[in-house]
Amino acid sequence: MTDTLSRLWATIEARAAADPSSSHTAAMLARGPAKCAEKFGEEAVEAIIAAARGERAELVHEAADTLYHLQVTLRACGVSWAEVMEELERREGRSGIAEKASRGK
Repeated sequence: MTDTLSRLWATIEARAAADPSSSHTAAMLARGPAKCAEKFGEEAVEAIIAAARGERAELVHEAADTLYHLQVTLRACGVSWAEVMEELERREGRSGIAEKASRGK
């Protein structure tokens, strides 16, 4: 599964330099981090609504949109997918309660 997300990241990286008139990814990135984050938030809310309504097929669709827009937002903010994967690996095998306590939040 992570291979699919890694390939998606590679596609986003490749399209970042494309003409915004020919690439949705390039167009999103051209609008800047705030607009990318706004779109990511919209997609996340749509996924939440689908989940709350028990709309399984819609949740699958919106979850895919959310993951795509998360990666676009990360790219717009200069955060690499590798950084996110490293953070997940750092947390792997730790209790969620212990991990949260280690952040002091």
